[in-house]
Formats: sequence, structure tokens, C-alpha cells
Amino acid sequence: MSSAPPLAPAAPSAAGASRAWVGPLLAVTGAIAFSGKAIIVKLGYRHTLAGGAEPVDALTLVMLRMLVALPFFMLLAWWGGRGRPGLTRRELAAVAALGFSGYYLASTLDFLGLQYISASLERLILYITPTVVVLLSQWLFGRRATRGQWLAMGLAYVGLLLVFGRELHFEGPRVALGAGLVLASTLSYALYMIYSGEWVRRIGAQRLAGWASAVACALCLAQFVALRPLATLAAVPAPVWWLSIVNGTLCTVAPVLMVMMAIERIGSARASQLGMIGPIATILMGVVWLDEPLTGWLVAGTLCVLGSVAWLARLK
Repeated sequence: MSSAPPLAPAAPSAAGASRAWVGPLLAVTGAIAFSGKAIIVKLGYRHTLAGGAEPVDALTLVMLRMLVALPFFMLLAWWGGRGRPGLTRRELAAVAALGFSGYYLASTLDFLGLQYISASLERLILYITPTVVVLLSQWLFGRRATRGQWLAMGLAYVGLLLVFGRELHFEGPRVALGAGLVLASTLSYALYMIYSGEWVRRIGAQRLAGWASAVACALCLAQFVALRPLATLAAVPAPVWWLSIVNGTLCTVAPVLMVMMAIERIGSARASQLGMIGPIATILMGVVWLDEPLTGWLVAGTLCVLGSVAWLARLK
């Protein structure tokens, strides 16, 4: 009988070890699913509205994505708020502001930019968000960057310039417009990241993500109603509806949940490291489904950006 106590913990330990792969798998799968968004959008731009007179545009695609995702985000907000008091006016104002900056404005600018640049360049620009956060923190709060952070950020922008310069040379000035729009999207999301920390602690991660995303969905729907005739919906071809369903579920809601569950299991630092597969996945999917070229410039630029993000993570 004396041997029983030492043996008791063995089962949970073995079970935990057998499930150790779940967290990393969720992080990797979530990053790849997020990366598919740019591919879906680029495929959507290949279609025209019924009659073939006009191409499907960014405002239509972002609205369809949010229309599909809205019920899921409302469910997430409800789930995260179970048993908790309702949001105060100040919290509601914060949620509205964060939803505007982090999800509505960032998504709209990103979709607009994808009309002019490759999915690979778009993903690399979005991936420099940590460097933008460092720069904004210094400007807004006086948090001076260290020498190591400056070097890491320099590496990221060298990599970005390699890819941007190559596309600018072959595709012309429209690349500058597209890159500028996606960079503005990155800036908008970086502001969300900077200001969301306090409100995540007060409101909760699930409830904040759910409500902020729901606000963004409502803004995208209102934007479409204000700027496009409702008859446009009837003219959207069936393939674009199917692409939007995939985008709203597998490339928006599912990765949000997968990354959240991954962070619960393995922590944000490791989940972020595994998320570095995202740009690589975008490049490979772009080569396969969009016929984007895989060049030495793209590979070199991607390695610089990934190296910079990994470097910055180690300096924290």
C-alpha cells in the first residue's frame, strides 16, 4: 500500500505529456489560417460582379468577411462575459475605439492595399507590427528603444525594402500605393496593441476580442450600405460568397480561437515564435494558388523580417 501515493500522479503526467503537441499545433495551424486571408482576398479580386461590368472591390470583400464572422464574434463576446458584470460606459467607449482601430480600420486598409501588391509583400508588412509598436511606444510614451532593438528594427526594414523594391521595379507606382495602405493598416493595428493591454486586464481577452471585432463588423456593414447600392449584394458571384465564407470562418474566427487556446497552453512567447510560420505559409500559398514568383529577393527579405521579429522577442 505504501507504493500507491508515488504512482498516483503518474497518470496525469503521462496524459499531459501525450497532449503536449496540442498547443504548438494550435499555434501553427492558427498562423497558417490567418495567412490564408490574403490569398482568399486576392482570389476574390479575380471575379467581377454579375454582368462583368465591375470587379469585386475591397469594400465588398471586407463587408462579406465581417458579415460571416459577426455571429461568431457575438458568441465569443457572450461566452467571455458569462457571470461578469456588464460593461461600463467607459469600457464600452474603449471597446468601440479599439474595434475601430484594431479591426475595422486595419482590415479595410489591408483589403484596399491588397488590390495593388502581392500577398507575400502584404504579409511581410503586417509582420513588422512589433517594430511599429516599439517606435510608437517611444514616440507616445518616451520608452526609448535600446541599441539592440534599433538594430533588429533596421534588419526588418532592410528585408522589407528588398521585397518592396523588387515589386516596385516590376509592377510600377501602384505598388507604392498598396504598400502605403498596408503600412497604414499596420500602424492602426499597432495602436490597438499598445492601448489594448489595460483593457484586456479589465474586460478579459475573449470578451474584448469578441466585442471589438463585433464593432468592426458593424462598421464594415455600415460602410458598405453607405457607399455601395444594396443591389451589389445580388450581383456578387457565387464563388466570391464561398471565398468569403472561408475567409470569415477558417481565416478569421477559427485562427482567433486557435491562437487564444494555444496561448493558454504554451504561453504568448512560444505561440508568437511558432506564429512566424505565417509569412512563409503566405509565400508558399501565393506561389501555388496565385502564381506569385518565388525569387531570391523575396526569400532574403522574408528571412530578414523573421530574424528581426525573433530578435525583438528575445530582447523583451
